[in-house]
Amino acid sequence: MADQALRDQIVEGLIEVYWMELEAALNFIACSINPDGVRAAEIKQSLAGDVVAEVGHAQAVAARIKELGGTVPGSQAFKATQTSLQPPEDSTDIVTVIRGVIDAETAVIEQYNHVIALCDGVDYVTQDLCIRCLADEETHKVEFQGFLKEYETRG
Repeated sequence: MADQALRDQIVEGLIEVYWMELEAALNFIACSINPDGVRAAEIKQSLAGDVVAEVGHAQAVAARIKELGGTVPGSQAFKATQTSLQPPEDSTDIVTVIRGVIDAETAVIEQYNHVIALCDGVDYVTQDLCIRCLADEETHKVEFQGFLKEYETRG
């Protein structure tokens, strides 16, 4: 394993991923319940299903934080950052929800890539974990980009 300074950077990166995954789960719950309208059903269903995946990622990342000698933080350390993924005031504004999901997925993808780069050649276990989670996030982002394309095309 890497020297202590690099290990600390990896743990810090994982803690950021941990919070991003948990915040996404919170917002996915809200955005899987609040939207109204016939066309909202598929978006709501997709988000409801992804809550479990996001929490699963957070749990796996948390376990790795502990394995690396870090401490998994509690809720008082949480600082919300996903402003674009807040439920819109207009419950029929599905495009805002879709764009918020894409923004959140883009951000977590960037963070996973950052941790993967930190781990390259020094921590293959963490790197593998992040690559597996990254694949899920990229798939989810592509799905929501498809939803957005449909909404932009059909109005």
